[in-house]
Parts: sequence; C-alpha cells; structure tokens
Amino acid sequence: MKHPQISKTRREPQFARQLKPVAWASSIALLTGAAAVQAQQTAAAQSASTQSLETVVITGIRKSLDSAVTLKRESRGLVDGIVAEDIGKFPDTNLAESMQRIAGVSIDRAASGEGSKVTVRGVGPDFNLVLLNGRQMPSGIIGFEGAGANGSRAFDFANLSSDSISALEVFKTARAESPTGGIGATINIKTARPLDLRERVASIGVKANYDASVGRLPDPLQGSKITPEVSGIYSDTFADRTIGIAISGSYSKRDSGFNKAYTQNGWGTNDPAVKSVSPTSNIVNNPAGLYATSRELRYSLTGMERERLNGQATLQFAPSKDLKFTVDYTMAVNTTHSKNAEMSSWFNNSFSGDLKGSPATQFTTGPVAAPIVQTAIWDGTHDLALNTGQYAQKAKLSSTGFNTEWKVSDALRINVDAHHSVSKTTPDSPYGTYSTMDLAMFNQGNATAYYDQKFPILSLPGQKFDDTKLNVTGTQFRNNLSDQTVDQFQTGATYRLGSDDKLLAGLGFTKTKNRSASYNNQNNDWSGVAPSLGQFAGISTGTYGLAGLFNRIPGHDDSRLFPSFYMADFQSLRDRAVKVKMANTPGMTQAQAEAYFAAAPDYSRGDDWRATEKSSSLYGQWDHAFDSSIPMNISVGLRYESTKVESSSQVVDHSGTTTWGSQNEINLASGGTTFGTKSGKYSYWLPSIDWDADLAENLKVRASYGENIGRPGWNQMQGGLSLGGTANPNGGGNGSTGDPALKPLRSKNFDLSAEYYYAKSSYAAVGAFYKKVSNFVTTSTIDTTVAGINNPASGTYYNAALAACGGNTQPLCIRNYIFRNYNGQPGVTATGPLNAAEVAGVITSAVPGATPIPFKVTTFTNGPGDTIKGLELNFQHMFGTSGFGVSGNYTKVKTGLKFNNQGTNQQAALLGVSDSANLVGFFENDTWSIRGAYNWRGEFLAATSDGNGNNPVYTEPYGQVDASIGYKIGKSLTLQLDLLNLNDGYIRQHGRTDEMLVSAIQTGRRYLIGARYRF
Repeated sequence: MKHPQISKTRREPQFARQLKPVAWASSIALLTGAAAVQAQQTAAAQSASTQSLETVVITGIRKSLDSAVTLKRESRGLVDGIVAEDIGKFPDTNLAESMQRIAGVSIDRAASGEGSKVTVRGVGPDFNLVLLNGRQMPSGIIGFEGAGANGSRAFDFANLSSDSISALEVFKTARAESPTGGIGATINIKTARPLDLRERVASIGVKANYDASVGRLPDPLQGSKITPEVSGIYSDTFADRTIGIAISGSYSKRDSGFNKAYTQNGWGTNDPAVKSVSPTSNIVNNPAGLYATSRELRYSLTGMERERLNGQATLQFAPSKDLKFTVDYTMAVNTTHSKNAEMSSWFNNSFSGDLKGSPATQFTTGPVAAPIVQTAIWDGTHDLALNTGQYAQKAKLSSTGFNTEWKVSDALRINVDAHHSVSKTTPDSPYGTYSTMDLAMFNQGNATAYYDQKFPILSLPGQKFDDTKLNVTGTQFRNNLSDQTVDQFQTGATYRLGSDDKLLAGLGFTKTKNRSASYNNQNNDWSGVAPSLGQFAGISTGTYGLAGLFNRIPGHDDSRLFPSFYMADFQSLRDRAVKVKMANTPGMTQAQAEAYFAAAPDYSRGDDWRATEKSSSLYGQWDHAFDSSIPMNISVGLRYESTKVESSSQVVDHSGTTTWGSQNEINLASGGTTFGTKSGKYSYWLPSIDWDADLAENLKVRASYGENIGRPGWNQMQGGLSLGGTANPNGGGNGSTGDPALKPLRSKNFDLSAEYYYAKSSYAAVGAFYKKVSNFVTTSTIDTTVAGINNPASGTYYNAALAACGGNTQPLCIRNYIFRNYNGQPGVTATGPLNAAEVAGVITSAVPGATPIPFKVTTFTNGPGDTIKGLELNFQHMFGTSGFGVSGNYTKVKTGLKFNNQGTNQQAALLGVSDSANLVGFFENDTWSIRGAYNWRGEFLAATSDGNGNNPVYTEPYGQVDASIGYKIGKSLTLQLDLLNLNDGYIRQHGRTDEMLVSAIQTGRRYLIGARYRF
C-alpha cells in the first residue's frame, strides 16, 4: 500500500518522467524562495488531514475504532488517534482519560482524581506539545495548596470539555514538517469543521454527575453530590456548501472532594538529633549510614467546586472548490473553589526526654533506614495544628484564528494560518488563590507516628479538644497569577512533482509571552495573634471520626490511630481573628484588620517572572513512494529552529533583621523588590527520515529517525534569586533561581514497528523506540548563604544554650535557655513568663556572633543526558459481526536517568518514566453500546525534591476501572451512563523507601447519567 498522500496512479508516460529534472529545479527554488512556506503547528494536523479520518461518517464505537485504525495504518511515521463516536460524543468525559488508551501514553491525575496531564513514552507533560487544530496553545497553570508561581509548559486537559472534540491525534515520531517541543509526542486536538461534515448537525446533551467523594467529607466541606452538565452543537452549510457555520458550547459543574494524609516538609536526612538522643533508649536501633526522619504528619480534607464553560464558533467560506477561508474562536473558563481543613502534629526531631509510656523510635534496617515508629516528646503544652483554608482560582483560555487553504493548481497547494491565543489564571477570592489560617491548640503531649502500613498512623495519647487553648499562630493569603500569550503566523506550500513525489516546505514565527507572579501576605504571628489563650474560645468547630475519612486506604482502621479529626470554620475563625487583632493592636482600624487577613491587591511586593520567547522555523521535506514489488514510502526532511529568550524577574529583597518567634520558623525580613534580567538564544538543524513498507497486503513495517528539542520550563529560565519568607532553625531556608541561557533538551529518536492487520478493524502491532536525550535540565539544590540575612538561631547565646542542652538541637530547650539567661540583651525579648514550660518571645539576628542563614537554593543546569528506550505492544480484535470487541496495549519503558536512593547529591533523574497497560472490552449493536476499561500505570519518579533537599518522590502503581453503557431510543435519542473509578482506587507517594510516606490521597467513585438528542 502506498501512502494516500501520493497518488496511486501507475507510472506516468515517459515524456512526463523526462521533465522531472525541471521539476526538481523548480522544487529547489520552492524550498528556498518565498513560496517555501508551511506553519509548523499546522503541519502536524495537516499530515493527516487528507486521510479517511475526515470522511468517515462517525457513528458508534466501531466506527470510532475503524477511523483510528485507518489513521494509524495510512500515516507516515507513528501516529495514533482517538475519534469521536458521534458528533458531541467523545469516548470519555475527559480528554486525558481517553489518551491513556493509546500505547505509550499515561496520565497524571489532579487531586480530584481526574486526568489532567499526559506522559508519553516516559517523557513528562512539559515536553509533550499540545496543539488545537494544529496551533500551539498557551498554558496557564498555577501552584496548588500554597505553591507559588508555576513555570510549567504542560497543558491542563481538565480545562477543555470533550463534547466539542472530533479527534485526538498523537504524533510519536519527529518529522521536519512537525513542530518542535514534543520530545515525547505532539498531540493535536481537532474540532469539527462545518464544511468537512456531510450533513447538518444539531444536538443537545444533559447529564447528572454523582460524585461519591463528596460523601466522604465532613458536612461543612461538602458540596452537592449531584451536579449538572449541559452541552450542545450546531453545524450547517449554506449557499450550496460555500458557507459553513458551527457553534458548540458546554457547561459543567462538579463538586468533589479528596482526603490526604501527607508529610509537607519532607524527610530530613541524617539529622543530628537522632545521634544526640537522650536517653539513648528512646531509639531502639539507632541507624548507621543514611537515614531519614519525618518533620510532621498531616491529615487534610478538601472539598472542591468546579465550574467549566467551553465554547467554539467557526465560520468558513469557500468561494470555489480550490479556495477556503476559516475564522474560528475558542474559549474556555474553568473556575475552582475549595475549602480545606487540616490537623497536624509537628515532630521537629524531638527525640529526647521522657517517653511517658510512648513507644521508642524504631528504624528499618538499611541501606536507607526509615522510621516505622517515630515518637516526638512534648510536655503537654505543644501545639496541635488545626489549620483551615480556602482556595479559589479562575482559568480563562481564548483563541482567535484565521486560516486560508488555496489549491493554486493540481500540483501546488498553499496554506496560511495565524492565531492570537491567551491563557490566564487569576485568584477568584478576596482571600487570594490560597489562604490558610494556622490555628493551634496548646495542649498536646507526646505524639507517635507509625509508618508500617499504607496509611500513616498518628497516635496522640490523652489528647482532648479544649477551645480555651486555641490561638491563631500565623496566616497566609497568597495570590498567584499565570498569564501567557501566543501569537503565531504560519504559512506553507505543498508541491507535487509527480504521482510518486511531492515536496513540502514551510516557515513559521511564534512569539510567546509568559508571566508568572506570586505574592504571599504572610503574617508571622507565631507567638499568637492573641497575647494570651482563651480569646478564640467559642469559635465554630467540629469533631469527626478520623478513620472513616480514609476508609479505602489499608491501615485506616488501626487501633493505634487517634480517633478524632478536629476542624474549625474558616469564616468564623477569620472574623474572630479580626476582632482579636484589633483588640490587641492599639490604633488598628477595622479596615486595617480586614486587610491584614486578606490577599494583597497586586504583585508589586512579590515574585514576578516575565519571559518573552521568539521562535522562527524553516523546513523542507520530500515524500516519495516507491513503485516496486514491495510498496514503500519514504519521507526525508530537515528543519531549522531558532529561539531567543529574554527573562526579567522581580523578587523580594529579604535582607535585614530576621526573627525567631516560634520553635519551628525563622521569619525573614520583607523589604522592597529587586529585578534581575537575563537572556539566551539557541538554534538547531533537525533532520528526520520516515520509511514504511507493505511486506504483504496486511503487514506493514516502519522505521524512523528524527531529532527534536524540548524547551526548558519558564521557572527554569527565571532571572534573580527568589527566597522563601521563612527558614527552619535547624534546616535553614529555601530559594530558587533560573537561567534563560539553558539549552533545550535535544532528543535523537529511533523507532521500529510492525503492524499486522489480519481482519477488518483488527490488528496487532509491536514497536520499539530509543531516545538519546542530551542537555537534560536537572534540578539541583545548592547550599549557600545570602549577604545581609543572618541566623538568630546561631551566635554566642545559641552556642551556650546548645552546650547546656547537651548538644540537643531541639529548639524548645535552646529557646528557653536563651530567654531565661539573656532576656533583655541584644536580640532577645521574652514576652511571657520565664518559668513557663515554653517561654514566649522573639530572638532576632541582632544577637552577638550571628552567622548567615544557610539556604538550599534550587537551580537548573544542563546535564549530559542519557537514553530512554521501550517496547510497545497493542492490539484490537473484533469478533466478526457479533458486536463484541476488545483492545489493549502494554508499554515497557527504561531509562538510565534514574534516581539513586542512596545518594543525597544532585541527580539528573527523569520524571514520569513508568510502564503502563490498558484493556478495553465492548459490545455494540443498533440499540446498546457497552464498554469496560481497565487502565494501569506502574510506579514512577514524580519529583527529585520533597521540599527538604535532594529527596525523591515516587508515585506508586495505580489502576482504575471505568465503564459506560449507552442505550439508543429511535434514531435521535441516546441514554448514557458513565461509571468512573469503580474500584475506588487511592494514590500513594513515598520517598526513598516505602515507609517514607509523602502522601496518600483518597477520592471516590463517580457516576454520570444523561441523554443526548440529535435533531
């Protein structure tokens, strides 16, 4: 079989073949002249535009699979796809969920359990390029749960409804005509065009969404268990099919929840408090070699409310069969509001003291030792944290595009495309994107954490709820902004030299402006907003059973678990905090107190990263079909890519006096802002070649080689040094910086595959891939200090206290000693009784002999790289005309870029590499449409830092069972039932060992029932 882009007409007459040198000369001029034009993003979509994918009447599961098989079989290079079963009916409710059916594609799930990003062949979301109708789309991802500005290039598929999507195309091999940026794959999302449809289409759909995760939340956090979805599409042609209009829209509301047990501040390695423990019997088996301890253990509950509005309008005008104009507009608005409650206990490596019946700390054996029992010793006045917060953000995407397709002659086609697209995510609350109020109850004694089960167990013997012991000890009101604009012009030409040859040439220009900003109005009232306890008594609180909140995670019913979860109402707590702050701050007005507990109006005092990236490209590609006994096709191309980057970053100046106001945190000064500007540039020549051959009528083999680049993330290119607002007395502070002169990842890709099409709509395929990646961008943590930022937990007084405390670095003993012996001296001010079990007060960097605070600064460098290699197996089988069918795939991926769990140094490990498998079975006839699917992803490295240095975070294997049932009534009405996460799975992450829990997240099942009527 020859590629359909080349005519299947047999050889032309002799005189025509003699003219080929002239055609070659013309084509060379075409490659170098003004006519040598084709936009890079349009090319990826255009490569399949002439396929039968566009002409199949799509109705039902089988037609959907038939079209996908046709796309795979007839494309040059490796292309997989998913096609809508009908207009307005994509196979899944989420685009990312659909893509995991493709071999080599696995998904990253958001906290709600919904698929949001994709990893392809072991390459993470930042290096998979997403296009909408062949155009590069901006992304507007911001940090979640207190994270700041986000520099990811990943596209969040949760922002787009699947209702208006006609097809997804996944291009796995690099070609000259394809855009750069997708080392793993280039993913093209296609929407229906009215002049491509053969009939008028008008339909409307309604659904009711039942989310069982809502019922696992306490009443104050619950939303509605049942929420609506509405969608519709209208497409028609007029004036003898010269004018086409299509309008589609969808609205959905989803309330959900997730419960999480986690360690926020990571696992500290080789903390000296373990070795200086007193008495030594407090640790059963003091470890040798590398060991780690947990900073704290937290239980967090979050109720989420999401509203999503999508719309698209397309106008087409074809004054002749050779000329077509298209204008389109796409919009998406995704609003998310969340309520959060959290209960946590800080351990702070407090191993020394009286166990009072609590178990001694016990570690696993090496090579990396982790605690299976960790006891923190407190005197009964330690603070149990009962934090409460709200999150609110609104993401908006808008894209306006223009396209012209012109068939100049039978030999020459020209395409011109331009678009302006904006993605912006902003706060959607006066309290900011993320707000939390740290409420502490000062009556906690010893705490023991057990890490011997999947669920982490916190034991708090004798703990009682006492609202007279409550105080607000710190608040955060953070605003995050992500604003990205893409302006793109693309134009190109295809010149057919003859029945077996054609040339493609193109150029494109893309300008991307990215802004990521963040400011945290953090109030460091660590000694308490109220100077004495009791002023927060009577606020709205609740007590709930802890075990029942995590009933799907093994170990939740352990008898050692503290039985209660305490939570406070955010609004009630904030209202009281405003009154208490005013009462204890002379001269403070109501307006000032309200602003104190609210987000700042702008980012003038925060981090503000701005980058402009300008890229230009030029390519030429020759496609040839061999008229031989074994039909073969070959495509040879070369692409030139040039990019310039300029990054200007505003960061907060933290130089000045630092204050140590509580055991766990040192507050940095917050002064003005400074700017840093850097620039960089790079250019590459990227060759490619694709070959395929039909060894038999039903057997095709392929081989490909191509080079591609993946650009660094926006956060990796920031200028200036950004420091966190707080530091730990023992661990120091954190910061980050970037470099716009970073080189992009460069990948040399080899692919081999064989496809056996043994029956209609049935095939089996095997493929092998090998990627040699260089210039890998690594995340490293550098230990450094910053001039003008000194440590109040150092100097003459600290050294004397450390000696008096027997070398124990636990802050309680050291602070009490300093207050009791140096109160009133430079840098030391006690605000509470000196005989208190924990003396309240502030120690500043004005103490004698203060040394600089150590900072762990995250930075980015280009590493040497390594290889990614893998094997893909996939099949599809239809059982004759019975209506039954089955499909599946398995992907095995390996890389040399692994994390060494026994090392604490900087490591160039590749994120997201995992095996994956999918199995789908279905039945369909004229009335029923039934599908069941199982999707599985193996363990993978999710991060190379857990917030406490160069420590890995692994996501454990996850599998999910989904099903759908459709019932057709007549020709127009279809009833639909979608059943998601039927196995009610949970997501767990760990560190260097399984015992080092990072997080365990539980969501719930989800059911959607609805109907679609086609007019």
